[in-house]
Parts: sequence; structure tokens; C-alpha cells
Amino acid sequence: MQAERTEVLVVGAGQAGIAMSAHLTRLNIPHLVVERDRIAGRWRSARWDSLVANGPAWHDRFRGMDFTTCGPDDFPAKEDVPDYFEAYARMIAAPVRCGVEVISVVQGAQGFQVETSAGPIAARGLVSATGPFQKPLVPAIVPQTPGLTQMHSTAYRNPGQLPEGAVLVVGSGSSGTQIADELNRAGRGVFLSVGPHDRPMRRYRGKDFVWWLGQLGKWDLEAPHPGMEHVTIAVSGAYGGRTIEFRALVAEGLTLLGRVEGCVDGVLRLADDLSRNIHAGDRYHLALLDEADAHVARLGLDLPPEPGARAIPPDPPCLTDPIRHLDLRAEQITSIIWATGFSLDYGWLGLDAFDEKGRPDHDKGVSRRIPGLYFLGLPWLSHRGSSFIWGCWRDAGRLAEDIAARRTKD
Repeated sequence: MQAERTEVLVVGAGQAGIAMSAHLTRLNIPHLVVERDRIAGRWRSARWDSLVANGPAWHDRFRGMDFTTCGPDDFPAKEDVPDYFEAYARMIAAPVRCGVEVISVVQGAQGFQVETSAGPIAARGLVSATGPFQKPLVPAIVPQTPGLTQMHSTAYRNPGQLPEGAVLVVGSGSSGTQIADELNRAGRGVFLSVGPHDRPMRRYRGKDFVWWLGQLGKWDLEAPHPGMEHVTIAVSGAYGGRTIEFRALVAEGLTLLGRVEGCVDGVLRLADDLSRNIHAGDRYHLALLDEADAHVARLGLDLPPEPGARAIPPDPPCLTDPIRHLDLRAEQITSIIWATGFSLDYGWLGLDAFDEKGRPDHDKGVSRRIPGLYFLGLPWLSHRGSSFIWGCWRDAGRLAEDIAARRTKD
């Protein structure tokens, strides 16, 4: 079969792929976008029912289109986000082909030969826009046991999906904390394993924390060094948005645990790091408030003080006398939800484009090893905001300009 030809092939039609299509269209660069599912399909198929975005609608969007399903200060619901991307793709007439899976890529003299489920495609440039949430990561710690349901957070939908009994949630980022909170509100006994994390305020002095990160220049920070690209952030837009305070969750019925280190005969061994992780999150929280206050004073901003934001409740017993061993059967725990993140999966991209740890070897999204290959949508691609909707938009514009310059040079 003769290969279809295009200037640039974009793999993936989530936020990264649609953003790249918008900028390539702006620069009049012919391209195709292929997506094995549907536009932003993971939002529909791999998220729990009550999920809302962690950023307000005024912030987490592309230029040129607002969310119409909620107010600017609201947090878009699970279905609102993919609907937004589909509407944006229609608005820009993005050349997206859904249901097309990339099987393999070979580098050729004139670019790339791409084998897809719909036939071969030849492209001078290739953009991997498959994002960071590729392969759910579940540590091989707790053996599969009859009567114990284990799942990654991508498989969780709602409390009614789980068998009767208590639930252990492993992971204290946005997903793990929100799922644990929902289960506790549903009357389940909930244990939450808390690892290292940053804990920002949801709002402070009348402004959302995403506004503060922009004002304080934190969205533009670059990753300190390879391996530091992932930072767990405990923040939530659920229930109208509130600052996560783990001690408050304990007062509402949760039990906090340190990191899960091992399991023998149904008894978990827990690290002695719970207090350290919680107090480090507190220090981040208070330091961010200090920076915000200094910024207000320096610029003379009319933002009312909020001394109550610094209040930290006393440590509950599960912090002062942490649990080091947890008997799953004795605690009637019948489900474990692993909110433990993702690993990258570039099995389709059979090119020498990766470092010794299998990570894309790139300079702010431009491959260091393969001319014409680009990566988009990854955390800290060029700055802290790179994996967020607006940050991905900015990265896509910069990479599209690089593609345009390369076309002119060639």
C-alpha cells in the first residue's frame, strides 16, 4: 500500500495534539493528527465519575475559547473537559482521525515512515503528543489475594463500584486525596497512605493558587535536574475547591499512614515517614503564603489579609503514634486503590530517541537525537506549567515555530 504523505504527523489528540494542530494551522503547515481512541478520550474512559479539574476554568483553557459549561471561577467537570477539546478541534477544523493507532515508526531519508492501523503514513516531521499518563503504575507490593480488590485510580469510578468493607488508598496527590475524601463521605472506612508532596492553598487573599503561582513566577520554573520532573501536589477542585489539610481529613474519619513498603501474609509494613511528609507539606504551604504576603506588600496590592490560612490543627494520634503495620483482614480492608501515577510507554516509537532510563532525550521538546522529532505535553517539558492545558498551548506554539523554521531551512 502506498503511504499517505503529510508534512507533520501528530500522534495523540488530547490537549497536546489539539494545541499543536492549532499552531500548525496558524502557520499554514500541512499536518494530520491521529488518535487511537477519540479526542481527549482518557478523560472519559480513565477518570472517576465525580472528577473535576484542579484549576478554575479561566485558567485551564486554550486561547480563543472559554468553557461554556461553567463559570470562569468554577472547576470544569469530567465531561466538560473532553467536550471542550472536541469543540476546539471543530472550531479550528483540526485534521483529526480518530480510531487510528500508530503501530511503528521508522526513520527514513526524508523523515518518518509510520505504520498505522489505517495504513502507512510518510511525514517529514513527527510530534509525540501522547502525554504523561500512558501506563498506569501499580507497585508489585501486595499479592493478588481472594477477597481483596486492587485497582489503579484510572479504573476507579465511584464508591458503589467497590465491595463492602474498608478501603486503602495509596497516594496523596490530587487523585488519591480526592478519591479517599469521596469514599469517606460515602461512609467507608478509609486509610490513606501519604508520601512526599507539596500542599498549596486553594485560595488565598481572594485569589486561586494558580494565580499566585503565576504572580510568583513559579509556573515558569524549569526542572532542577533529570528525575525531578514529577512533583506530587495535594490540591483539589472538588466540592467547590478547598485547601487540602490532611489533619482535617482525619477529623472527618480518615486514617493516615506512611508509605507502603511491603506486605507479608496480608500485613502491610509502613514507612516511618508520615509525620515527615505531612510537616514538609506544611512548610511548603506556609512558605508559599509568606511569598504571597511579600508580593502583596512589595506591589501594594489591595488584597485583604487572611491570617486564618496559616492555622494548622494539632497532630492527631495517627501522626504522633503512627501505624507501622496494618493487618488488612483485621481492619476489614477489602479494596486497595493505587493512585501511584504512570510510567511512559513509547513502544510504538522504535527510534533511538531515549536516554538510558527510557525517557525522551530532548531539549524543551525538541529531540536531541532524531531531527524532526518532537515531544509535547510532558511534565516540565520546558517549565512547570508544561503539562497543564495553558502551558501545553504555549509549548505547542514554540515547537510549531521550530518546525516552521526547519521547513524554511530545508
